[in-house]
Amino acid sequence: MYFPVTGEYEKVMDVQEYIASGILELYVAGQLSERENREVATHAKAHPEILAEIEAIEASILSLSKTAAPKTVASFDHVLPRLEEVQETKVVKLEEKKTPWPSYLGWAASLLLAAGLFYVYDQNTELQSRIEVVEEQRSDLEKQIFEAKQSLEKSETLLTSLRDKNITVVPLGGQQVSPDSYAKAYWNKAENKVFIDAQGLPTPPEGMVYQVWSLTLNPLTPTSVGLLSEFETDENRVFALSNANASEAFGITLEPAGGSESPNLEQLYALGTVTGP
Repeated sequence: MYFPVTGEYEKVMDVQEYIASGILELYVAGQLSERENREVATHAKAHPEILAEIEAIEASILSLSKTAAPKTVASFDHVLPRLEEVQETKVVKLEEKKTPWPSYLGWAASLLLAAGLFYVYDQNTELQSRIEVVEEQRSDLEKQIFEAKQSLEKSETLLTSLRDKNITVVPLGGQQVSPDSYAKAYWNKAENKVFIDAQGLPTPPEGMVYQVWSLTLNPLTPTSVGLLSEFETDENRVFALSNANASEAFGITLEPAGGSESPNLEQLYALGTVTGP
């Protein structure tokens, strides 16, 4: 937006609007025509505010140039005393000489290049972080697939064992301490193994563990078959134990962690007798 000198118009011009139009920056940058330069000089003579703004713009650019590129702007040192004394005729001389604006453009380009390099570095760092997250997720997925495969193989092996024709199934009913409890013993006499399905037993209190006993009834003789360890973490809650005893019954008691040498019959949770061959 330009404001030519036109008699009465000069008297009523809005100085602040003129300053805000951006023409003073173009004037300092040497981007106006000769006619436009004369107009700005005329306005500066008539309005101290405009002259002060021109000086402020020149000082700002020179300060930036000396800070960012001191070698390039060293040749302007002899101009600074003259700018501090600013006379009206010197404003016109400054416009005719024109400030070496390409030097400032070069510095601006350097700043843009630095900003671009920082942006690329930041994007690369973010991309690397994303790759690491994806790799971690892939590793977790592979682990889950491996564990699921192992669990499936374990389940298939367990089903094959439980369906063996030599298996004797012994239901174990809940006792006085826990009437709603139940379990099953799958006894393979040929292989001396017993599988305990403990899905019907409550989770043992902290510091306690279920212990399985092989019983002969006359006289009553308990023999420890083993512990149902890791009860909470075993999803199937089917435990394979060795049993080479001539079992007539199986019982499950709740014992202190590590098990006991003899069963605590007050904590007898499940009991069942062996029937059939």
